Amino acid sequence: MDLVKPFINRILYPAMEIKNGNRIRQNIGELLDSQNYMPAEVRQLQERKLKLLLNECIRNVPAYRRFGDLKNEIDNNAFNALLKFPVLSKAEFSKNPDVYINETVPASQLIPNRTGGSTAEPVKFYMDRHTVEYYEAARWRGLSWWGITPGSRSVMIWGSPLELNQAEQKKYRFKEKWLKNRIMIPAYALKPERMRDYIHTIIDYRPEYLYGYSSALYAFSSHMLETDMKLPLKLKAVVSTSETLFDFQRQMIQKAFNCPVVNEYGARDGGILAMECPKGSMHISAENAILEIVDPKTYETLPYGQSGVLLVTDLNNFSMPRLRYKLGDMAVLSGQPCACGMGLPVLEKIDGRVDDMFITMDGELVHGHAFNHIARSLSAIKKFQIIQHSPSYAVLSIIKN
Repeated sequence: MDLVKPFINRILYPAMEIKNGNRIRQNIGELLDSQNYMPAEVRQLQERKLKLLLNECIRNVPAYRRFGDLKNEIDNNAFNALLKFPVLSKAEFSKNPDVYINETVPASQLIPNRTGGSTAEPVKFYMDRHTVEYYEAARWRGLSWWGITPGSRSVMIWGSPLELNQAEQKKYRFKEKWLKNRIMIPAYALKPERMRDYIHTIIDYRPEYLYGYSSALYAFSSHMLETDMKLPLKLKAVVSTSETLFDFQRQMIQKAFNCPVVNEYGARDGGILAMECPKGSMHISAENAILEIVDPKTYETLPYGQSGVLLVTDLNNFSMPRLRYKLGDMAVLSGQPCACGMGLPVLEKIDGRVDDMFITMDGELVHGHAFNHIARSLSAIKKFQIIQHSPSYAVLSIIKN
């Protein structure tokens, strides 16, 4: 019997709401309401939030104060005004990130974060609790479409932060299990000979769903099918995140676990940007962000159905706003409504980050994010690329800071 889920919902969340003013559950409720808006109403909601964000930027964010003459246009047509702001690349942002900090926000409220570097450009930035809580709400809203709710038990095929020492790792796992109701199987060290142990771990834990990198889930599923292993549990879903989910991977994962495979699209510096619904559409978290698809050279807006560079404007991060921010991904917007009836816009295709599994000399599988974790903790590395040609030969290229 799962006692952790009711503890999270009846004790932990209420305590966090009383002590810290946590609004995750209220935000989930808001998002569940607004997903039923008509597309025009969703657009109006976006414009109201965008108007507040842009006005805050020109008043209190040094990098954007020079655009103060756009005040009238922001108030009259915030979407048009947004196009007058420059596209912001990770390289440009990293030159002087402090000028993007809102001068009215106390330093104590800034939450440091750093991207994993899967686009070869790890970036340090700040968020605040308001932003983080909307990111969390967007994930739970999307998972709710599959019957998964806050506190639902899960097994993650993931990686613990490598920078933590042994004691910190133990504390990290304790918090994951008892405060988030999830355990991890190491994506950084999947051993084929331990597959039965992994399967027994999942069976004993009895999760409602699995969550992990698409390549790690694919490798895990391949081993299951090769050894004719079955999982005698009915999962609500296997959720793939952090990488492009290819059709062949989806088919393999679905065959191994005999349940729906759900694609989640997000970024550390953008939050949960889209989630797949039961009808197969990737619905954008439009209440949280504005996504643009632009030409890679001219940055002109591209029509529906055409692939281009993805720009993100986070509508909730007032502490360190980044307008028209290039995540480093390519994507396609759809102009067609989804059969599920939700008014949220749809990403037709994501040509996003692509990671793969590395193979050690003894056949152990190591997820590519292991290198991201190492690199992002080393300020001396500006960019890196690692290519494995065989189990005994790889090439590492580094651009130094």
